[in-house]
Amino acid sequence: MTDRYAVIGNPIEHSKSPLIHAAFAKQTDQDLEYGRILGDPGDFAGDVRRFIAQGGRGMNVTVPFKEQAFQLADELTERAQRAGAVNTLSFTDGRIRGDNTDGAGLVRDLGCNKLFSFAGARILLLGAGGASRGVMFPLLGENPGTITIANRTASKAVDLATLAEDERVSGCGLDELAGHLFDLIINGTAAGLKGEVPPIPDDSLAPDGWTYDMMYASEPTAFVLWGQAHGAARALDGLGMLVEQAAESFHIWRGIMPDTGAVIETLRA
Repeated sequence: MTDRYAVIGNPIEHSKSPLIHAAFAKQTDQDLEYGRILGDPGDFAGDVRRFIAQGGRGMNVTVPFKEQAFQLADELTERAQRAGAVNTLSFTDGRIRGDNTDGAGLVRDLGCNKLFSFAGARILLLGAGGASRGVMFPLLGENPGTITIANRTASKAVDLATLAEDERVSGCGLDELAGHLFDLIINGTAAGLKGEVPPIPDDSLAPDGWTYDMMYASEPTAFVLWGQAHGAARALDGLGMLVEQAAESFHIWRGIMPDTGAVIETLRA
C-alpha cells in the first residue's frame, strides 16, 4: 500500500511541495504519493481528519493554517511549542503530532548550503509574525551576536523578543533602526506578496552583509532586489529554505534525510 501525504493550504495550487517530495521519494526509493489539499478556512480540522480516515500518514501545513494545526495537534515538539505554529503533522496510532521545520530549513539553507557564518553576527529579523517566531529560536541556536526584531508595530516585536528570554534578542519599531548596522537582514514579513519592502534605512546593511527573503518567486523578489541595490554580498530568496524544511519533514515521516542540493538546482532552473 502506497503511503499518502499532502500539503494543505489556501491558496494551494502554486505549492511546489508535491514536486519536492516526489523528488525525495524517487531519490530515496520510498513508496509514497504526495498531493495538494485546498483547505477550508472554516473546517481545517475536518479536512485533516478526512485525510487521516483516507489513510493519510502526514501533512505539511502552509498559510493560513499553521496556527490551527498547532491547536489541533495532540502532542507538540519543543520547536513547535516555541514557534507557536505547526507546519508538519504526523498521524500515528490515532494521534496527531505537530512539529515545525521552518527554522531548521532556514538555518540549514543559510549555514550549510550558502555557508553564512552565524557566530557573532548581527541579525535583523523583519516582522514579528509567525514566520519570524518560527525561526527565532533556531537562529539563536547558531550563536549570533545579536538578533534585532523590527516590526511596524513595535510592541509586537518587543513581545516576541521577550519570549526568547535572551539578552541578545531585542525588539523595536522599524523607525528605530537608524544608525544600526547588520550582517544579515532576514525578511519575514508578507510585504513581498505585494511587491513591497519594509521601510528600513538604506544604510542598514554592514559591509559584506547578506540579505535573505523567506519568500520566493520565479523572478527576484522585491527584497532580493533591495539587497542587490544596497550592496549585499549575497541577496537570497527562500527557495532553499522551502526545500530544506521539506527535507526535515520527509525525515520526520520516513526516517531518511534526502539530498537537497539537486532538488534546489532543479527548482531554480
